[in-house]
Amino acid sequence: MNSLTHPAAWIHLDWVLLVVVGWLLVGLAGIAALRRFRLVAVVLFPLGAVFSVLLMAVALSAAFAGPEVAVLPLGLPQLPFHLRLDSLSAFFLLLIGGVSAGVSTFAAGYFRKGEGTPPGLICLEYHVFLASIAMVVMADDAYVFMVMWETMAFSSFFLVMANHRIPEIRQAGYLYMLVAHIGALGILLCFGVLQANTGDYTFANMRAQQLSPFWGSVAFVLALFGFGAKAGVLPLHAWLPEAHPAAPSPFSALMSGVMLKIALYGILRVSFDLLQTRIWWWGVLLMTVGLASALFGVVFSTVQVEMKRLLAYSSIENIGMICAGFGLSLLFSSYGMHALSALALTAAMYQMLSHAFFKSLLFCSTGAVMHATGERSLGRLGGLIRYMPWVAWPTLVGVLACAGLPPFGGFVAEWLLLQSFLFTTGLPSSFLDMLVPVMAAVIALVAALSGYTMVKYFGVIFLGQPREEKLSAAHDAGPWERLGMLWLVTGCVLLGLFPNQVIAVIDPVTQRLVHAGLAHTVADNGWLLVPVSMERASYAPAIFLLGVVLSFGLAFVLVRKLYHGRLRRVPPWDCGYPWQTARMQDTAEGFGQPIRQIFEPFFRLQRQLPTAFDPHPVYAVKLEDPLWHWLYLPVARWVEKLSRIVGLLQQGRIAVYLMYSFATLVVVLMVVRR
Repeated sequence: MNSLTHPAAWIHLDWVLLVVVGWLLVGLAGIAALRRFRLVAVVLFPLGAVFSVLLMAVALSAAFAGPEVAVLPLGLPQLPFHLRLDSLSAFFLLLIGGVSAGVSTFAAGYFRKGEGTPPGLICLEYHVFLASIAMVVMADDAYVFMVMWETMAFSSFFLVMANHRIPEIRQAGYLYMLVAHIGALGILLCFGVLQANTGDYTFANMRAQQLSPFWGSVAFVLALFGFGAKAGVLPLHAWLPEAHPAAPSPFSALMSGVMLKIALYGILRVSFDLLQTRIWWWGVLLMTVGLASALFGVVFSTVQVEMKRLLAYSSIENIGMICAGFGLSLLFSSYGMHALSALALTAAMYQMLSHAFFKSLLFCSTGAVMHATGERSLGRLGGLIRYMPWVAWPTLVGVLACAGLPPFGGFVAEWLLLQSFLFTTGLPSSFLDMLVPVMAAVIALVAALSGYTMVKYFGVIFLGQPREEKLSAAHDAGPWERLGMLWLVTGCVLLGLFPNQVIAVIDPVTQRLVHAGLAHTVADNGWLLVPVSMERASYAPAIFLLGVVLSFGLAFVLVRKLYHGRLRRVPPWDCGYPWQTARMQDTAEGFGQPIRQIFEPFFRLQRQLPTAFDPHPVYAVKLEDPLWHWLYLPVARWVEKLSRIVGLLQQGRIAVYLMYSFATLVVVLMVVRR
């Protein structure tokens, strides 16, 4: 290994490579124990979780260290693997390790015998996926980046296709791989522009290039297209609501919690690191795409009746919010407003970390519900808090964090993001001074709708009466599943209670990318989170939590002291009709109907209306994505026609192919002669 002069300088990078090799060995051990279910479940997946915890510890230490580089003697003769571990890479490795530790532990108790792909093969695909995403964030040249990016794409494709015997899952996997490869083409073209015709595809060379505003804009748009396809931003989102429900729940958790963040890493690496030019309209474009994705995702999530599809659309919303924060940071940075740029970037990165934990938790709890009930439709669930309390209470934490309520990490992230959008009066353009506060109003609307969606999600599943008789036989989560969910719950709580410490971890990243940070400001205010100044805004999570605990404790003591022995249990108020059944309580469709009516232009509605002659009248409403019919299907028809035209060249006769070769040779000779 060729590295820096002093070997001790790359000690963190060596440990990360050790984790990567450990994951690969765990995956290969899965192949050796292909159908030995118990060995894979209770030994290999927990061992993978141990490596994840090690990665998290190493990344936390590396976040405050200097950059470390290495060249591995792998790849092609003139294209070795260049690796770099800097503060940005360390932050994402911390995210990968923290989330995958919980998900791997949950997976140890999730899988059942006879479900789809053999357990040993799933173990290999799972750990190759983890190893590849860790290598993506350490890649320091386009070659190793694309090799690991495609490894990540293929391993995640096989994870989506775990239950490949179902036709809908095969279709979802095909769509996912198609969009992934279209995005990869955009990334390849972006790297081609960044290397500026030098032939050197290392990131160090790309940083040294001073691209013109035109070519810099071309590289930025290509990066947004390529990485946006993997992140699921509009209009490249179509694969996400299909692939997430198709994959087993632990893989859905990793795809939403980790893989989407790796796409955002690509946007950060190109926009803030490799490109030395920043233009104001890049930020406006990124904000517009992000807020459009956020509003689209949250509106569609409010009307979903299938659990994992609801969470998938919610992920589109969260990714859109993060992109909006990136765009605002780019806008501030283009005008030299470094402190505000650091605030917006800190908010976006905080949202990334928080979303990784609470959305992984929600996908895991959804998987536990699906295993216990055999149902994925919200319309067939209800009252599960009585039978699955170990799943219900962690889910409640995830729901509160996703809704942006204190004292969890989701609130801190959205509060910081709103603060950054409100500090815009110093922009030199009056148009932007007007536009950015309007975008802040959109963020507030999205946050409110997100809370509405989470109330629907938790209430319909766990509260009320069971809508099916079989739900009374639902079993709670097992020990491994409980441990995995509790790990993710701990992450949600710590991110909410210790924002200053989390910002200290993010600060080296913002210092590197936008030459400013918040760590010094928040460190001067003790337990108060002060983004800019005490006069503008502050938040004290510990004091808030203490107030909540004291309020509930005082209420409990007063009730026990004053009313103990005077209480009796009676049925709730029933509007004068005491014979209510589960069919009379609010349904998932009914809960989302007001939003469906308000935002009806967002949907493509297909209604099935009953007639007077139907023996069994049915009223049904099917909601479809209009972009699928306006964009994807026309493009598919155009590609199919073009393919038929190109297919005419393939005649199956050697004489025709020789004629093609002769005609090509004649044309080339004519061009060379001229």
